[in-house]
Amino acid sequence: MFFRFLLDENVPRSVLRELNARGYTVEYVPRGVDDKTVVRIAKEKKAILVTRDSDFADELQYPPGSHPGIIVLRIHPALPGLTAERLIETLNRLGKDIEGKLVIIYNDNVEIIG
Repeated sequence: MFFRFLLDENVPRSVLRELNARGYTVEYVPRGVDDKTVVRIAKEKKAILVTRDSDFADELQYPPGSHPGIIVLRIHPALPGLTAERLIETLNRLGKDIEGKLVIIYNDNVEIIG
């Protein structure tokens, strides 16, 4: 399975390193851009957005199917290693089931909307 990922500026660099190490195409959004621009860039690049910003968990504003996929990381404490580990576990478990969906990753649970 091949995914492109667009990381929001609030995502730790450890996530970038882990995704790169697994052969994924990964890049960060430009610093300081607003949420609408972030989603537009994700659509243009056909990349799944990975963010810690809970605004992107609003399925009315960002309905499933209207974007390549959004992963919201709600890991507490937001330790970089733990965050990367939970994301990789979720990707391995869900595979292609994340395309076009909203996926919210918690410490001990994953919610899939769409």
